[in-house]
Amino acid sequence: MISDLKTKSHQLIFKRPSGTSRGVLKTKESWMLYGSNSTGLSAISEVSIIEGLSVESSAEVEQELSRLNESSELNLSDISSVRFAQEVLLRSEQGDDPFQLWDGGFYTDYEPIKINGLVWMGDRQFMFDQIKQKLDEGFDCLKLKIGAIDFNDELELLAYVRSQFSSDQVELRVDANGAFDPSDALDKLKRLSEYELHSIEQPIKPRQWEAMSQLCAESPIAIALDEELIGYSYDSTEQKKLLAAIQPQYIILKPSLIGGFAQADQWINLAESDNMGWWATSALESNIGLNAIAQWVSTKTNDMPQGLGTGQLYTNNIASPLTITDGHLLYHPDKSWDVASFLGES
Repeated sequence: MISDLKTKSHQLIFKRPSGTSRGVLKTKESWMLYGSNSTGLSAISEVSIIEGLSVESSAEVEQELSRLNESSELNLSDISSVRFAQEVLLRSEQGDDPFQLWDGGFYTDYEPIKINGLVWMGDRQFMFDQIKQKLDEGFDCLKLKIGAIDFNDELELLAYVRSQFSSDQVELRVDANGAFDPSDALDKLKRLSEYELHSIEQPIKPRQWEAMSQLCAESPIAIALDEELIGYSYDSTEQKKLLAAIQPQYIILKPSLIGGFAQADQWINLAESDNMGWWATSALESNIGLNAIAQWVSTKTNDMPQGLGTGQLYTNNIASPLTITDGHLLYHPDKSWDVASFLGES
């Protein structure tokens, strides 16, 4: 049992504004949920939301955290981001290291996890510079945010990468965050397919099952559902209906947005039973949340590049053993966590 449970609000600050088709991100809200585990060591987890994407609001999170602080029980919340944090705390209750959450190779054997290099939206030169930097850093899987600048400019950026590297050398993924209109989405997918893309995430906004199903059936590019999965927490019947109706090639799992790790496992079981692929991504958590997701992923049999390269986005992230080297996320044995400084308790 975690004792002396406390919460601390922490606004993460981006090193530079990061653009998506939903807008430009400069800061991100998060809350640290922490206390002492059964061995007396400090245990910490993260409540993380993305305004406009998470089902819950910051006000709802703060109300729920206030309720938890007043309770001696750690009953699992129905609020997705809070449940995610609670599951992490429950896993950190035992043992000599509260940061060891799963026994996968990422933590126990320092096995690297292959990740994609994330290229944020911006003007053409900014995106070009990011692409070049990621390639220079050794990434052979790039994910480009698209849908906010001129579509032809985005095509030219993809053409640049393909002029330098074949699809055997560099895997290209794009993420539209629902930016395309259903009326011309298929035409755009056909034009994108000229650049031998691995997949596109969420080409149109969620809750358009018929239109998305048609795209998945006719698109020359594999489609991965992302935002589409948010809001179906704890209801396997609706999850089954969604996957059966749309039949995507892939699903993307953000545990803090879809109801926690047990729910992510449920989505995986449903997808794999119907021969659908999957990968996981962080939802812009700090290194606290990122560590939990990476350890969970390392227990799975999935060698696809994961979307876990967000730990270096912030000026005020917690110092941690998480390191990115040659397109891989590592738990570095010679580095340590600095929780006390992060919480202002040093």
